[in-house]
Amino acid sequence: MSQICQITGKKVMVGNNVSHSKRRTKRKFFPNLMVKKFYLEEEDRWITLKVSASGIRNITKKGLKVALKEASEKGFIAKY
Repeated sequence: MSQICQITGKKVMVGNNVSHSKRRTKRKFFPNLMVKKFYLEEEDRWITLKVSASGIRNITKKGLKVALKEASEKGFIAKY
């Protein structure tokens, strides 16, 4: 689970580099991942997650508990 966001499930995508002569070579598009600590007030503890920038925005918007519940329902995170 190296390059996968634990909240949104974003992962590496594959595409092409296209040169001026339209020659195509394979490349990877990596998600904007960060390792970040969040404080879970209900359980009075800190948890560490590998999340993308959009995952951090989701946590800010919905709240940590709701975001973790949705991620576990979708199978992006096993336990927290």
